[in-house]
Amino acid sequence: MNARTLGLALITACALVAVPVVASAAPHNSPRYAPRGGYSLDNRYQHNRYYPSRGASFHAVPWGGRRVYYRGSPYFFHEGAWYRPWGRRYVVVAPPIGIGISVLPPYCTTLWFGGVRYYYADDTYYLWHPDTQQYVVTAPPPGAAQDAPPGDSGAPNSDVYAYPNRGQNADLQASDRYECHAWAVQQSGFDPTQPLGGVPAEEAASKRADYQRADGACLEGRGYTVR
Repeated sequence: MNARTLGLALITACALVAVPVVASAAPHNSPRYAPRGGYSLDNRYQHNRYYPSRGASFHAVPWGGRRVYYRGSPYFFHEGAWYRPWGRRYVVVAPPIGIGISVLPPYCTTLWFGGVRYYYADDTYYLWHPDTQQYVVTAPPPGAAQDAPPGDSGAPNSDVYAYPNRGQNADLQASDRYECHAWAVQQSGFDPTQPLGGVPAEEAASKRADYQRADGACLEGRGYTVR
């Protein structure tokens, strides 16, 4: 089966659960059988599936996770959740707009906005791009539900993009990212792996900006171009 056939098959598989306007995927890990700590229920559009909470960290990506590079930075995708390496651990993050993956999450919700079909899972919207044969993360469409799913950690939705100017390999990049993250947390008092950065809600925006400036300064000092 070639990539195009596989892509079309996945679209059909997700669309089989569709009804006009909104199609809800079958619930998985229903509230009666909620996983223990570290997971949040996404019930937007009656999606009704648990995912690892944004900001939660793990020793390893679950078996079967897919590595994806975006703007030179590694991400890992597993059943709708996205992970970033931080030192020797992996932190659950919001995927950047524009990153693509060749498969949909095994459970997804099909949505129609303005005649365009979107796929939804874990507070993330995808569009199928036939030119690249990928499902690409996109901004919420006009008219999308704006309420945040329960358990949203408040972690930043955008990453600092760092291009390695000195040919740093993936292991060194991950080490540099983690060490700069730790230094930025120390300098700013804001930790993006914690709910609301571990600060009062009214301080989160300014502290997040302080953290991003410190993180960027550290990475630039180690030979990265930061955007």
